[in-house]
Amino acid sequence: MVQTNLAHGNYFLVCKRICIFVHVKNFKIMLASLDNETIFKKVFTVHDVFQQFVKDLFDVDIVVNKIETEKTFKPPIANIDIKLDIYAETVDHRFVIEIQKIDYDYNFNRFLNYFISLILEQQKRGDKYEIPQTVLAVVVITRPYKVAQLTGEPIQESIMSIDFDPRNFKDERISLWKHKLLFLNPNPKYFNEEISKNYQDWLNLFRVSIEKNISIVLNLNNKGIAKATKLAEFENLDPTTLKEMKISESKKAMLSLEKEEGKQERSIEIAFEMIKDTESNERIKKYTGLSIERINELRKQLKIE
Repeated sequence: MVQTNLAHGNYFLVCKRICIFVHVKNFKIMLASLDNETIFKKVFTVHDVFQQFVKDLFDVDIVVNKIETEKTFKPPIANIDIKLDIYAETVDHRFVIEIQKIDYDYNFNRFLNYFISLILEQQKRGDKYEIPQTVLAVVVITRPYKVAQLTGEPIQESIMSIDFDPRNFKDERISLWKHKLLFLNPNPKYFNEEISKNYQDWLNLFRVSIEKNISIVLNLNNKGIAKATKLAEFENLDPTTLKEMKISESKKAMLSLEKEEGKQERSIEIAFEMIKDTESNERIKKYTGLSIERINELRKQLKIE
């Protein structure tokens, strides 16, 4: 029998006649990144992981049917052609659950649209205004983002939630619905030790998989975390999964490049207009982010043309 203590990196090998103690220095589980689309879907489409994830985040016990990926609705809901990363309904038809991962498009409005669409979709199927299923949604933000509040202050939170219950003049909640949209941001610089353990365990799982040099002990007593860890371990990945991982990373790199090229083109257009308006290099640099050398090249190009 082999017992493992991952927190201290110790192995105890026990047999009938001899006991051996082996200390493994800096023992660490190597996980594939949950930022990778292939690994994210591989882990969270397993029923044990999915159901424990929902239990920990929303405090509800569920049993789901088929867990779908790239879920779409035909015809589109309210003319919005949505595509959900991970989608499932409970066997008792009480809950609809959606899990999304974002790594390059940080548009919070888009996910609010998706969330509301799942509520509208239920009314489309019924002849009354009733909403028979509670909609629960999780958006996992795996890259730094620059979304600001209406006040202009940056958002720097690990956990954010939206519910639809009205409140009275004392700001007391009136319980009408249980729909909830939850944002998880595992960025280590937003770490807050006051966050409850049920959230912290899953944030830590994402942090360990994405930030390879971070020192965190995972809670493997949580069955969902333990299962997810096993699924994401590099040594447990088959060749097909490894190949799909590389394809996912290539797609993400291409999207990032296209987005960056689009920004560069727009900056050059603005620079040309500012040059025509005889603006200084320093001012053009301030508004476009282009280097002085690049701005001078554009000035020469404009003279030639």
